[in-house]
Amino acid sequence: MNHLPEDMENTLTGSQSSHASLRDIHSINPAQLMARIESYEGREKKGISDVRRTFCLFVTFDLLFVTLLWIIELNVNGGIENTLKKEVIHYDYYSSYFDIFLLAVFRFKVLILGYAVCRLRHWWAIALTTAVTSAFLLAKVILSKLFSQGAFGYVLPIISFILAWIETWFLDFKVLPQEAEEENRLLLVQDASERAALIPAGLSDGQFYSPPESEAGSEEEAEEKQESEKPLLEL
Repeated sequence: MNHLPEDMENTLTGSQSSHASLRDIHSINPAQLMARIESYEGREKKGISDVRRTFCLFVTFDLLFVTLLWIIELNVNGGIENTLKKEVIHYDYYSSYFDIFLLAVFRFKVLILGYAVCRLRHWWAIALTTAVTSAFLLAKVILSKLFSQGAFGYVLPIISFILAWIETWFLDFKVLPQEAEEENRLLLVQDASERAALIPAGLSDGQFYSPPESEAGSEEEAEEKQESEKPLLEL
């Protein structure tokens, strides 16, 4: 018995909310709906969102910044040509910075291919690059002799590690949630426009037509009077 009032309240609230939503949809201006839909479609036609473009620019900055630091390190340690031969041709895992540069190239290729060319909407690509970068840098810091080669032994591994995790944070907390929110907004606006098109617009006062009063009633009354008077005349 106690469940009956609750059920009645639920049905009443559900009906009220449905009527309210219908009134809201009916009150939406179709011009505003079309403007919103065109704006969202214009963003889709651009091929890539603004926040994703910013992420790709940051990935490019990652590669260029690590490359710049590596070139400075080559120039400081005895000239670019000699140090380049030493670190690239005669590569040594324990003393070379060339692998840190290749790690930046690896991050750039995977992330640009995944999130700019293929336009992925999943985190697996950034998870791969961040995991590989973190594991490689931790192993290199522990096993190599970079700390004995001056300030660049600290700067390059730390900068690469920080940039990789900033890319992960930016994609996971900015790019993917914002794009999902924009897609949901587009679906809601399209659904509202379809519902508004199905609901007929309200009729105005000028659309109602009231015909003038006819004289059919007066003619019928006159005929009845004549029929009632006929017996009197016969008498």
